[in-house]
Amino acid sequence: MTSLSILLVFGFPEWGLILLAVVLLFGGRKIPELMRGLGQGIREFNNAKNDVKKHIEDGMREDSKSGKEDK
Repeated sequence: MTSLSILLVFGFPEWGLILLAVVLLFGGRKIPELMRGLGQGIREFNNAKNDVKKHIEDGMREDSKSGKEDK
C-alpha cells in the first residue's frame, strides 16, 4: 500500500482523533521535542542516503573511466 493511499484512508475525523490521542499521551510540552527528534532522524537518514548514492555514483564513474582506458 502506498503512502498516498494510507493518507486517503483516514479522513478529517480520524486525523483529529489521532492528534487528540497524541496530545493526551505526550502532553503539549513534549510534542515540539518529539517533532524535533523526528526531524533530526529524517535529516540523518537523508544525509546517509545521499552519501550512499554519491558513493555508488562515484564508483560507477570510476568503472566507466577504467573501462575506457582498458579498450
